[in-house]
Amino acid sequence: MRARVAIAVALLLIGLAAFNYLRPIPAVAAAVDLPATTTVEGAPPDLPWPTAGSAAVAAGGLGFIASSAVSETPVPAASVTKVMTALLVLTDKPMVVGDPGPTLTLTEADVAAYQASAANGESVVPVQAGEELTELKALEALLIPSANNIAFTLARWDAGSLPAFVTKMNAQAKALGMTHTTFADASGASPESVSTPTDLVTLGMQAMKLPVFALIVSLPSATIPVAGLVYNVNAVLGQGGIIGIKTGSGLRTGANFLYAASVQVGVYRIVLYGCVMGQPTLARAFSAALALVSAMQRSVTVHRVVSRNQTVGSFQPPWGGHADLVANVDVDLVEWPGMVLREDVNVPDLVISQPIGDGANAGSLHLSLGDYRLTVPLVTAGSLFPPGRVWRLTRLN
Repeated sequence: MRARVAIAVALLLIGLAAFNYLRPIPAVAAAVDLPATTTVEGAPPDLPWPTAGSAAVAAGGLGFIASSAVSETPVPAASVTKVMTALLVLTDKPMVVGDPGPTLTLTEADVAAYQASAANGESVVPVQAGEELTELKALEALLIPSANNIAFTLARWDAGSLPAFVTKMNAQAKALGMTHTTFADASGASPESVSTPTDLVTLGMQAMKLPVFALIVSLPSATIPVAGLVYNVNAVLGQGGIIGIKTGSGLRTGANFLYAASVQVGVYRIVLYGCVMGQPTLARAFSAALALVSAMQRSVTVHRVVSRNQTVGSFQPPWGGHADLVANVDVDLVEWPGMVLREDVNVPDLVISQPIGDGANAGSLHLSLGDYRLTVPLVTAGSLFPPGRVWRLTRLN
């Protein structure tokens, strides 16, 4: 009797061991060491907002930082409207730096637009019927001396008619999230072309991604075939790091200045953006912009948020062994005090049915800060091996 019991127990143990051994190997989840959120050190500084009108500021990569108004009221954008005109033309008819682009032949309609704008006291460049302008020269005339008549010419060239082009302008504004912007014309001569500093900063950052646009607005002057030598209305170009973008004034609602400035922050050069609207004069708009650039340069930082080979977690199989989970690149981000960095580790559970070597792809770290959306590859630091026979025979889980 005892022998039978012993045999039965032995068979049961053998069966359990076989069942254990043949069970699937459990997946191993990573233990994560990073916090989900980190607040950038320091309190947001008090910026020298202009006493009249409104303003907003941003930084390249980081995006929108702050606005002087809790709720911005749309006001006439004036000639800053031409940034959207140039953006659309360059999007529809792209160019590369060094290429003058296709040629436009001006007509009597272009001459009539020039005469009407000139009679109205608007900013213009003289043109002639039959004059040939390359796309580059037309954009220089649009953006440097701020020629309203060339906005009309480019709009017709791009979309066939001014109303069709304005429709495209408003569609692009909507696509960019410019929710407080409405365009009524291509030049900004219409007081019904309205926007806010925050919306125009968004527009400026998008336009400056185009190398040809960025080059044109950085030029102090240009030579146009009939008009001759023309000068940039942006009188502070080159001061305080200002590298563009566009002025706007003349509608009796104040002067506007959408700007970009390249500044030194530690060992890095970054681009700061801003827009001031509704200033008494262009001179006041320029001084307000320079004050904002200076204050932002003192407050913005560039910080290494992730280092190559930094451990962000680890794998620890229940049968033994260990491998860290590390980033394989350095990540430096522009930061503003008080902003929140979000870190999300996305690592699938590992089924270790065969050896996994050092440096194996294991997942990713997703970073979010302002407009930054970055994905950092994660790899194993160390090797992982499948469980041995003893553990598989005796495991309890």
